[in-house]
Amino acid sequence: MRYYTAPLEGITGWQFRQVHHRLFPGADKYYIPFMAPHLKGHLKNKEKTDVSPEKNEGFHAVPQVLTNDAESFIITAKMLKDLGYDEVNLNLGCPSPTVANKGKGSGFLGFPTELDHFLDEIYGALNGLVDVSVKTRIGVESPDEADALFAMYEKYPISELIIHPRTRKEFYRGIPHREIYDKVAASSKLTLCYNGNLYTPSDADGIQASSLMFGRGLLRNPALIREMQGGQALTVQELKAFHDGIFESYRTSFSGPAHLLGHMKELWVYWETILTEDSRKMVKAIRKARDIDTYEMACRQLFAGAELISTREMPRRTDNIIL
Repeated sequence: MRYYTAPLEGITGWQFRQVHHRLFPGADKYYIPFMAPHLKGHLKNKEKTDVSPEKNEGFHAVPQVLTNDAESFIITAKMLKDLGYDEVNLNLGCPSPTVANKGKGSGFLGFPTELDHFLDEIYGALNGLVDVSVKTRIGVESPDEADALFAMYEKYPISELIIHPRTRKEFYRGIPHREIYDKVAASSKLTLCYNGNLYTPSDADGIQASSLMFGRGLLRNPALIREMQGGQALTVQELKAFHDGIFESYRTSFSGPAHLLGHMKELWVYWETILTEDSRKMVKAIRKARDIDTYEMACRQLFAGAELISTREMPRRTDNIIL
């Protein structure tokens, strides 16, 4: 079994990847949050930085591309090949309205004829030059769309098909349709990766896949892959080291305290869910911090007395973004 980290926009950038790999080695691939090329392959400076080879040394990184324009995808994939990447991932999974409403990400699934032509064009141009994997959902409105969608995928030399078994409409709510995934796994000739609601080692029981991809579960518990491999559970000291490493990396690369604190507080949305009830109360001071000194003091106080719940038996949270 291989283990991948999912690309989460605004969270798993190069700073996160570097620190995670240093402290919790074990991921076979780090998927880079999507780039959205425009003007036939032109990228923003932030996107160029995130895929630059020097920011991704020492681990296997895979860039992800978000577009419904075949020419832009082909140009971008060739550019990434020139940078040394051997795989490029096509994003057909992002459910965000700002993306999907433009017919991109999971929104592209709602245009099967156009998607079929797109896949035919990019695989015709890139097959043998660079591997093209696909991250997909099972449809837009209904799981009933899955049969036709996956029959289409079988026509193409997809290097790996990463399946998040929810529809675009479901966003991250509810329970993934494992029955849909199992049906695909039973008949597909493609190499499959499963993604969705993997928070503890037991969540992977019975999944027929060559690899597993961890998103919010890994944000919540950075030692999750180690636990999947039979290693020890996360400790408070390790969570503090992970926090401190990301904080210092962000401090040197972000301009202004608001930017820095905004990114750190987003990570606490996940970290607080593995704290005991008493420890979670101390996160309130972190949320209220408006300057760096106050934030650092609140973190020191929390880590000095924090306790973690058992990461092997984490209760499900249905009242926040985790699910």
